[in-house]
Amino acid sequence: MVGGKWWCFSDRSSGDDVADLDPILLVSGVGGTILNSKPKSWFGLTTRVWVRILLADLEFRKRVWSLYNPDTGYTEALDDSSDIVVPQDDYGLYAIDILDPSFWIKCLHMTDVYHFHDMIDMLVKCGYKKGTTLIDQAMDGLKEKLETAYKAAGGRKVNLISHSMGGLLVSCFISLHSDFVEGLESYFFVSRWSMHQLLVECPSIYEMLPNPEFKWKKQPKIVVWRNYSENGEDSVKLESYDPSGSLEYNKKTIPLPFNSSIYAWASSTRDMLNNVQLPLGIAFYNIYGTSMETPFDVCYGSETDPIKDPSEICHTMPEYSYVDGDGTVPAESAMADGFAAIERAGIPGAHRALLRDETVFLYLRKWLGIEEQASTRVKTSKVVDGDST
Repeated sequence: MVGGKWWCFSDRSSGDDVADLDPILLVSGVGGTILNSKPKSWFGLTTRVWVRILLADLEFRKRVWSLYNPDTGYTEALDDSSDIVVPQDDYGLYAIDILDPSFWIKCLHMTDVYHFHDMIDMLVKCGYKKGTTLIDQAMDGLKEKLETAYKAAGGRKVNLISHSMGGLLVSCFISLHSDFVEGLESYFFVSRWSMHQLLVECPSIYEMLPNPEFKWKKQPKIVVWRNYSENGEDSVKLESYDPSGSLEYNKKTIPLPFNSSIYAWASSTRDMLNNVQLPLGIAFYNIYGTSMETPFDVCYGSETDPIKDPSEICHTMPEYSYVDGDGTVPAESAMADGFAAIERAGIPGAHRALLRDETVFLYLRKWLGIEEQASTRVKTSKVVDGDST
């Protein structure tokens, strides 16, 4: 989307005065952080590889394609001459602000890549100061960032605002560091196939697979129309997806479209998430998107045009059934955190557009206690009923 303000740059400094506010740590989700490729040698230039428009697919294939290392639990880039890093400029906020901060993107105000930008502006206007009461987690080092915010604010409580899978990251952190806590739409011109390779090797994607322990109203399914030939006769069957296939990169074999070793690792994470409990004194609020058609069941092929070989699945556009949600996450799934929320708010809007939504900002200001409660009426509930008013 292009629109809104038409000037290229504006003054977003926080000023010198620090308001009497509890600090906020912003936690982004998958794909919600700028990534740079940094040469390991002293020579060469650091290149932004996510998100970018010009030469996006070329740079993505060259520098971002990765393999999962089951010994370390990390996904490691195939390009061994560079490292993928998150820029730490502006106290870490730069990385989640505008995901493509190039000159023309700012001039055109292309809101599709304006991630936490509007929320950061809103919080700064409310008196939060970057680096003291407003910082970003930026992918790694959540414990260190929390400690920094806690000490900088003189031992005050720290508020966490997470988006998308950032919520799962916080849940994992609570499970692993409960003692510490108690004391405190778009591929952006990267081709579908290029993106697919990284997703297959990304543990976070497997951790977001449908939770088999969750009591779904209707269990999500992945099905495939398969064509079989026997004795010269063809038959078509509807069956579960059978993973297979691989690709070659610099003489390395990469399994597609499923990596069983990552699935095993992610299963242990899922077990941890199923059992995480909020420590006493921690207040939990939930905002989720509604009113958008959101993919649910996935079907490859059709009865009249079935899949002849499983490898075709990697290059086939699927058909979906849809449920209510934010276009990415079903509303039912967005409320399946397992926590006793003080309040939940269902707000019409798309997954990332919620980060720019004024109604979301109204709720944040109310819950943070930095503005009187607004009178705007939206879907809300005290526990889980997202349809009550």
